[in-house]
Amino acid sequence: MRTAFLFILMLLTACHQGPTLERFGGPTMGSSYSIQYVREPGGPAPAQVQAAVETILHEVDRHYSTYRGDSTVSQFNQLPANRCLTLPADMLALITLGQHLAEQSNGAFDLTVEPLLDLWGFGPQARHEQVPDPQELAQAHQRVGYQHLRIEGQALCKDAPVQLDFNSIAAGHAVDLIAERLRAMGVVSFVAEVTGELKAIGRKPDGSPWRIALELPREDRQIARQIFPVNGLGVSTSGDYRHYFEENGRRYSHTFDARLGRPVAHDLAAVTVLDASALLADGYSTLLLILGPERGWDFAVAHDLAAVLVTRAEGGFVSRPTPAFERAVKGE
Repeated sequence: MRTAFLFILMLLTACHQGPTLERFGGPTMGSSYSIQYVREPGGPAPAQVQAAVETILHEVDRHYSTYRGDSTVSQFNQLPANRCLTLPADMLALITLGQHLAEQSNGAFDLTVEPLLDLWGFGPQARHEQVPDPQELAQAHQRVGYQHLRIEGQALCKDAPVQLDFNSIAAGHAVDLIAERLRAMGVVSFVAEVTGELKAIGRKPDGSPWRIALELPREDRQIARQIFPVNGLGVSTSGDYRHYFEENGRRYSHTFDARLGRPVAHDLAAVTVLDASALLADGYSTLLLILGPERGWDFAVAHDLAAVLVTRAEGGFVSRPTPAFERAVKGE
């Protein structure tokens, strides 16, 4: 009788257990990822969700990492001119997006910047960070240009020895894939973050919204400059304050204007973009950062992007949100 009573008590206790907040994370893409999700009674356990997430991250790395000689992108990059390589459908979709962003920015954004990244010291084949010799720069620039790519059926072809780099959009793509997988597993409230790109869906167990903090673009420490609720949006921030080097008193960031063949040189320090697609938020945050404070602002307003541009000013920073950003933060 006592055993039966305890069993019934355990069942009643289990039935009254509410949703719980689960967290896990780990290394990925040379950085890290983190997941927070609301586990409803009977919902998937953290180990199950983590295995699904890390399978996705492994696949993204296998296709898009230029630091792996066996990755799909490395196989394409090793091809000479006038050759093609059959690619997965999602990779072709990212190429199509990259070509679209390149056309919209008149070539400032370009997925074929890999030779420039290596030459300046930011890529996988880099020897060290340096301002390159003008002749070397001119030679590398001949191997850059989105116009040298074309899609034929399920294959990507090149008419010059161009090399791809997906760092400007791969993390956002991974976040969207993870969000899709979590929903398929029955998880309806979560924050999925990969190398700083993220998407927040639903609410916390207590019903309060997920709140995202945007930090000031400082190298020394993290300081939140704005905290706002997010539901149903991807959030991407691109900045020049983490990966850079200095030479002869001048700063060179890892953000490149492909037309010029060198890092951007302006006062725009960071850009945050909100979009239902983390992939689009990732791509547009990079595009706006490349364009700079004036042209980036005009582009964001013209395309109704929910963006905030943070510009260096005397004594600090100035944040400038677009009308679409202010509407998005208010939930409109």
